Amino acid sequence: MTIDSRWTALDDKSHPGRPVGPEIDRASATDLMEFITDTAGHPNHVAAVLMLDATPSMGELREALDARIRAVPRLRRRLVRSPFGCGRPIWVDDPSFDITNHVNLFDCPYLTDKASMLHLAAELAGGRMWEERPLWHSYLITNLEGGRSALLVVFHHVLADGIGGLAALTKLVDGAPPAPVVDFPQPRPGRRALFADAMRTRAYAGRHLLTGVRRIRAAATELGLSKRIRAPRTSLNQKVGRHRNLAVARVELAAVRATGHKYDATVNDVMLTAIGGALGKLLRHRGETVDRLVISIPVSARREADATELGNQVGVIPVAVPVSGDPFDRLVAIAEITGRRKAAARGASAVLLAPMFRTLGSLGLLRWYVNHQHRVNTFVTNVRGPQERLSLLGMPVREVIPIGHTTGNVSVAFAVLGYAGRLIVTVTADREIFVEAEDLAVLSAELQAQLDILTMPDFSEPES
Repeated sequence: MTIDSRWTALDDKSHPGRPVGPEIDRASATDLMEFITDTAGHPNHVAAVLMLDATPSMGELREALDARIRAVPRLRRRLVRSPFGCGRPIWVDDPSFDITNHVNLFDCPYLTDKASMLHLAAELAGGRMWEERPLWHSYLITNLEGGRSALLVVFHHVLADGIGGLAALTKLVDGAPPAPVVDFPQPRPGRRALFADAMRTRAYAGRHLLTGVRRIRAAATELGLSKRIRAPRTSLNQKVGRHRNLAVARVELAAVRATGHKYDATVNDVMLTAIGGALGKLLRHRGETVDRLVISIPVSARREADATELGNQVGVIPVAVPVSGDPFDRLVAIAEITGRRKAAARGASAVLLAPMFRTLGSLGLLRWYVNHQHRVNTFVTNVRGPQERLSLLGMPVREVIPIGHTTGNVSVAFAVLGYAGRLIVTVTADREIFVEAEDLAVLSAELQAQLDILTMPDFSEPES
């Protein structure tokens, strides 16, 4: 997918929360930031694998998804540039939409286990999308052990952030309310309507200038600019290639919550403690010694999303976490750090990040920046998933496995998703940098060990 660099120069003085007319679905500033970063390395996608107990027919699957995606308007829309002076790009209905372009079959040539399937899913999730079509695709992966199958669903990040992607995903499974009947395709907004909407957007921004100043202050707090956080130099930060490997760890959500409650920490704090400890072990295995790493954590401005209103409302918090020593001492330290770093306005850092990334993109410097940055060592995304079991075409969804993405010089990333009482933690590693299979094995085994230690009752009792 080729990104039109002219988009980076579009007027963007609007407030992202200002509602627009119902006929205009306009990309936000943060949406464009996610779109631009696609040029800087591995495609910027949000993906998940639904593990199914059986194998549906392609005909039934396509028919069901074709009906259900009508509840998620952007899944049948393309992103197009507005005329000059008419604001940011808009989403418009694709009159040539065809479900067969988005739901495909991958029949494994031989009986495949889960580990091999995950490597395949990582490759399929990293494929580029056609800009001329709605920015999503899916694959039904068949011939898995036990007569099972897997449905891989991939959204471009410009279409939805992690919370929005999950909201869209829940509309595709059984039990979702039927979509309202609307005419399709809807006519594209005219130049006059777009220009008027852009003028209202700019007027709104002018009237709320003081709010914008406050958000900039909150953004600086969320980014920790006053702390001058800088990531240590390690082998984790190398220019990445196009291929990935995956590994998965699992832990019971109730056990994680119990540990968090005892130490006045959140579920995310427990995850950061385990991930930091695992990365520390990997680096020691490589002959490197560091006492901390900087982890970038996406922070959403919303607790939940409506599938009819997707897009991105996400900032980031870079957190310097200890990676050696007693796990519970590290948990207490991390809880204190994250508690101090939370801004009054969640996700506020996008106010600063979006214009910075778009400016670098317009100057042709974004790829260089992300390949040489020293702000973070890794990414960790944590999304709350459905706690009740899902089904698709009557087949139980055994697991929902998230797939993170790496880009620039960040060679490994982590995605955490809660589903049916369990947390799934997926490690996404660059295949060339983690060329030794032992590296990924060490990391994933230590991650599981850290999670087990942190959630064992005998170990998680605080000292009196």
